[in-house]
Amino acid sequence: MHRYRSHTCAALRKSDVGSTVRISGWVHRVRDHGGVLFIDLRDHYGITQVVADPDSPAFKLAETVRGEWVIRIDGLVKARTDDTVNKNMPTGEIELYAQEIEVLSAAKELPLPVFGEPDYPEDVRLKYRFLDLRRETLHRNIVKRTQVISSMRRHMGDVGFTEYTTPILTASSPEGARDFLVPSRIHPGTFYALPQAPQQYKQLLMVAGFDRYFQIAPCFRDEDPRADRLPGEFYQLDLEMSFV
Repeated sequence: MHRYRSHTCAALRKSDVGSTVRISGWVHRVRDHGGVLFIDLRDHYGITQVVADPDSPAFKLAETVRGEWVIRIDGLVKARTDDTVNKNMPTGEIELYAQEIEVLSAAKELPLPVFGEPDYPEDVRLKYRFLDLRRETLHRNIVKRTQVISSMRRHMGDVGFTEYTTPILTASSPEGARDFLVPSRIHPGTFYALPQAPQQYKQLLMVAGFDRYFQIAPCFRDEDPRADRLPGEFYQLDLEMSFV
């Protein structure tokens, strides 16, 4: 069996009942129901409910587990009873009966809770960004962003565009905002500019005969923030066509 997992925390289904499996992830929360411990184990893909009762060989260690600890669990997949099925979870028809637990990384008391997503000041969220990014809403938004960009790339390819990447360190160009400047180590006293947009490069590609260009382009502009973009940098779908 793999050192850390045979399945992800979103993979187990009713068809896996009776199998011995291994999963690893972050402890989302721990619940004690009359001496029976329920651990919601989370990874990038989802959550699996883990159960440990006093008869489990992993029970003593399960009692010490706290939120956001990283653990590995070996256990037996069991079907939930009809009244405990959670239809809101892909793994809601099963639970994992813990037979062995290994603590991979214990966590101290958290400055920013992950479970429940309580509202916290922005400076705290930015200071502990690695915790903030574990929260469900942000995690889902970042995955959605990747899916949107993948969809854009597929669509642009379907209509005949080719993706080309253009330089980031470039010369200053007359755009609508101030440039961000990067000093040159090799040529003291001179500076590169970060591109506000790849305008000149995409026009060069058209003159060179590449016909249809696109890029998910990083743009750097020293300007005040707007409602639809971050201050300083953003990404845009940049494109150019010839003979249109």
